[in-house]
Amino acid sequence: MARRSRRASRFATNRRVLAEAGDSIKRFYDSGVLELGDRLGPVLWQFAPTKKFDQADFGKFLELLPRKLEGRALRHVVEVRNPSFRAPDFIALLRRFETPVVFAEHGTYPAIADVAGDFLYARLQKGNDGKTEKSSARCLRLRDSRRQDTRSRGRDGIDPAFEIIARWVGHF
Repeated sequence: MARRSRRASRFATNRRVLAEAGDSIKRFYDSGVLELGDRLGPVLWQFAPTKKFDQADFGKFLELLPRKLEGRALRHVVEVRNPSFRAPDFIALLRRFETPVVFAEHGTYPAIADVAGDFLYARLQKGNDGKTEKSSARCLRLRDSRRQDTRSRGRDGIDPAFEIIARWVGHF
């Protein structure tokens, strides 16, 4: 059964103080998203390009994300679009909360490819080759580079069951 990721409400992410997003996060989950049951994949929390990295505030936001609701484990992924997130403190925070960052293959958004959770989420937004095979090859190269990155950080590599979620956006 294919799982489907869901983009969370921008009312939770498009705010000056992320630590105050609790009510918006609750409203998002109360909207019926859990009715997807086993088909629910990771929830995508997408941030505006103007949102800059603030370690304390972003950490408070990650604390607000529920890890379990109604007996179901939930997975989250964040998509940041400001270069200020290219920071070791950001990656350390994601690893602490086991929350992956979207690898955005985009012309202007930062491409952050560090492994921080048990899956990789890629949004492939470049290219106009008309061939999905080429895009799939890019995704496989990305996976292989993540395995190398994990080994270089002293881990044994990524579990073979490591999930890769790739979304192709735009013309291919």
